[in-house]
Amino acid sequence: MIGSLRGVVLERTSDSTVLLEVGGVGYLVHVTPRTLGELEPTSKAFLYVHHHVREDAQTLYAFLDRDERKCFEVLVGTHGVGPTMAMAVLATHSPRALVDIVAGSDIAALTLVSGVGKKTAERLLIELKNRLHLNILEPSNQVGGSSSVGDVRDALAGLGYSAEEIRDVLREINVGTDPELMLREALNMLGARRA
Repeated sequence: MIGSLRGVVLERTSDSTVLLEVGGVGYLVHVTPRTLGELEPTSKAFLYVHHHVREDAQTLYAFLDRDERKCFEVLVGTHGVGPTMAMAVLATHSPRALVDIVAGSDIAALTLVSGVGKKTAERLLIELKNRLHLNILEPSNQVGGSSSVGDVRDALAGLGYSAEEIRDVLREINVGTDPELMLREALNMLGARRA
């Protein structure tokens, strides 16, 4: 079941959940770190919601835009991907970046997601190529079959940063933006960590 909620943010937690008051009722919703960063306590919010029902639980997942919710729904509809992994993918990659990754068959970019190894990434790429059709989004960087994330990862590796350092910093930067800006942000973070 999908829908939307408009209310006031009462509280946000470090585990990416937000308590949203709607008409006097509090709803606990799970959000991505990007969404969490946009929701300040006492601020008004409009969120696109996916109501996930299982035999033992009902959980709300909320997103700032429809593309992110649609991407989440495509992910949870994919064999072997539950809500936790779908949220981990969206915590690491924006919908636009994910479209680029799938279009460029960038396995290494998918392995940046916590809990996704090489075999899982390969399977996800195959399944998502047939399923990830966001009408608004088109792959923005298909030249040479690479993605923005892959370009930045390759540039950082070429500068001598370890795979672990690169993985950690790519999880924290705003992926899906201009590769030059992503690289600049990654270099600033890595420079601060080594200082």
